Amino acid sequence: MKQTNLLLNAYYEALYERLENGRTLLNEKIEKLLPEEIKNLGLAPLNREKYDAYRDACLAFIDERIEMYNPIGFQYTFDNIASPLAAELELHLNWYDAQTEFEALIEMVRVKTESQMTDEKISILADQLIKKLGAFPDNSIISAYRASPAPEKLPDYVLALAIEDFIR
Repeated sequence: MKQTNLLLNAYYEALYERLENGRTLLNEKIEKLLPEEIKNLGLAPLNREKYDAYRDACLAFIDERIEMYNPIGFQYTFDNIASPLAAELELHLNWYDAQTEFEALIEMVRVKTESQMTDEKISILADQLIKKLGAFPDNSIISAYRASPAPEKLPDYVLALAIEDFIR
C-alpha cells in the first residue's frame, strides 16, 4: 500500500509542477478556447464585462486547481470523508460526478505500482498516468459539461480543456 500511495502522490505532484510552471501557457489556451466555447454555447456576442467575468473565473480556477494538486495540501483534498452527510453534500456541490474517474485513477495506480520503485521509476510511472488518464477530474468535468452545457459550468469546462491540451 505504501508504494501505491507514493505513486499517487507523485501523480499529483507532477500535475502540480506542470500547472505551476505552465500558468502562462494555460492563460493563453484559455484566451483561445473561451471565445470559441462562448460561441458554441450560444452566448456570443457577449459584452466586454461579461466576457471578462468568464475569463477571470477561468483564470481563478487555475489557482484553485494548482492548489488541489499541491503536494503540501492535497491530502486534505483527497482524504476520505468520514461523515456520510459531508460526502453527500460534496457530491451536491459539484455539478459533475468524478467518483468513477477517481476509482479508475486508483485502479490504474494499483496496476502500475511495483513492489520496489526508485524515485526515477515513480516519476516515469506518474508521467504515464498523466498521459493515459489526464488530470483528475478533467474527464468528469468535460463529459458532464458536454452532456448538459450551461453558462455557469463554462469556466470549469474551459479550464479542463486547457489543462488536458497542455499536459498531454
